[in-house]
Amino acid sequence: MKQAVSPKIEKNSSDKNLRAKFRVLLVDDHPITREGIAMLINQEGNLTVCGEADSAPQALELVNQLSPDLAVIDISLKAMSGIELMKNIKALKPDLPVLVMSMHDEGLYAERALRAGARGYIMKNEASDKIRTAIHRVLDGELYLSDRMKEKMLHRLVSSKKDDEVILPVELLSDREMEVFQLIGNGFSTKQIAAKLNLSVKTIDSYREHLKMKLPLEHGSDLVRYAIQWVKSENV
Repeated sequence: MKQAVSPKIEKNSSDKNLRAKFRVLLVDDHPITREGIAMLINQEGNLTVCGEADSAPQALELVNQLSPDLAVIDISLKAMSGIELMKNIKALKPDLPVLVMSMHDEGLYAERALRAGARGYIMKNEASDKIRTAIHRVLDGELYLSDRMKEKMLHRLVSSKKDDEVILPVELLSDREMEVFQLIGNGFSTKQIAAKLNLSVKTIDSYREHLKMKLPLEHGSDLVRYAIQWVKSENV
């Protein structure tokens, strides 16, 4: 059963009236992107940006401090991916709705985001009206996905011919394997990835071996080339 979130009352000293507004937390590691999204949100009469974070640890801190009505999160963040952040938010504040807004292909990340606890997924290059619609739908207790993603997921649900469905090897990676794979593609070394994810070098080496088996690739150099090509195709 859908349950709408009740907006909190924002007191504005320059306004004699009390206005009910939904408080939105923005989590994105690009300041210019946050500024643009914040402007879009603050233009809505019933929405206000209550805080901004550029990393997962900062986001978790602000979730506790600010008690927002909605968190808008990107996939690529400092120290921890948006997917892992959503899992942490789900454990910390299970009733906090999350909308993912990212440049990453929804075909690869939308289902992962929903499994991690998100209530919606929208690409950053969508029109402003669609972004507003996504925010309001998630706040109303609904799920939001593009028509393309709805059709894809419905097809998977009702199709009895599994052999007709083309599944890319990358889609078979776990969330953590995907995170390591993306960091490899962005040029990070094993040591740098270990430090970034707060894991041991030995653990990252193990992930690299799993990646080679799943993709499948024979050598570490093949993995690096494949990861770089994949990241470039994602950013086109």
